[in-house]
Amino acid sequence: MRTRKDTEKLEQHVLAPYAMKSQDSVGRFYNEDDHEFRTCFQRDRDRVVHCEAFRKLESKTQVFVIFEGDYYRTRLTHTIEVAQIARTIGRSLQLNEDLIEAIALAHDLGHPPFGHAGEYALDDILKAANLESAGFNHNKRSYDIVTKFEKRYPNYDGLNLSKEVLVGILKHNTIYDVEGEDEDLKEQPTLEAQVVDIADSLAYLTHDIDDGLTSGCIEDSDLMDSELWQRAYKMIEDALKVNDIEVMKYQIVKALLDMQIRDLLAHSDKKLSEKNFSSSADVKKNKETIIGYSPAMAEQRNFLQNLLNKKLYHHYRVERMTEKARRIINDLFDVYKKNPNQLPYKIYQRDVEYSEKEIYEICCNYIASMTDRYALDEHKKLFDPYQKV
Repeated sequence: MRTRKDTEKLEQHVLAPYAMKSQDSVGRFYNEDDHEFRTCFQRDRDRVVHCEAFRKLESKTQVFVIFEGDYYRTRLTHTIEVAQIARTIGRSLQLNEDLIEAIALAHDLGHPPFGHAGEYALDDILKAANLESAGFNHNKRSYDIVTKFEKRYPNYDGLNLSKEVLVGILKHNTIYDVEGEDEDLKEQPTLEAQVVDIADSLAYLTHDIDDGLTSGCIEDSDLMDSELWQRAYKMIEDALKVNDIEVMKYQIVKALLDMQIRDLLAHSDKKLSEKNFSSSADVKKNKETIIGYSPAMAEQRNFLQNLLNKKLYHHYRVERMTEKARRIINDLFDVYKKNPNQLPYKIYQRDVEYSEKEIYEICCNYIASMTDRYALDEHKKLFDPYQKV
């Protein structure tokens, strides 16, 4: 039988010097006794999987809203794909797969219903109120979920995750990056966190292509200007002879993933050799991003991503979904803001005097916690006079 100490010893022998070892974690905000069998990062992963926000990802939009069909990816399937890709990359680079998985499974917890359309709507609402609000930020909300909103323990709020996981959530490498207040949260992200970042962008580029082709919003001819797409096409010539769109989609996504991961591993391994980190502490002090693509691959990916932005994300059907989502979010907010007593008791406490800013934030957080389906049902109840409340 393998104990936690056995696993920690194994990490010392199996993982690279620059990998984040479980026993080297800076710890949690609230001290806990070590578990007999699980490392700190294994416990973090388990806590994320069992939390309410994680379950709700099943019915939250990636690109295509849930009422468009049951094939398309949701936030949950996307999250699972990110975790799988990130673990593959991490294993090849001899990094800590448990830490990678914990960050990957938590990285999208803060997304509201209807994908980025919902996020933009909530952000606009908060900023338009002119209440010195920072707006809506899904990274910050992911952090708030695991540190505040999830109620699991009697003596504190949140999941009490390891600080390396929290840094990976806060500094998820997007325009939404947030700096933590705690000194340990101001360190640079681990290599494991960088792997999750790159796996996230890799997953949504290739898998959004899959969903786009399935929906009919894009055709393979729309992406032929991309050198990366052309290279992938050449790799699957045998599959194209079958003249089966389902086979072609699977093979093209597989080829795209394979090319990008091969380039990523080669380039990242080279940079790691140049840096010659002796420990994870060295990584945390380094401000340069280590995990990444070669310049040539990065350029080809950007071109393909821009093509996808034009052809898919601004397709008239996607634009209709986006506008519909914005209307629903704004309608719900207006109703709750005018009369917060319509909110559940645990969300809006009747015996508390809230400021206007707090009411805005309460309404936005409540809406952000909804799944697509729940938001649609709530909208019907509030705006359809024949719908049962």
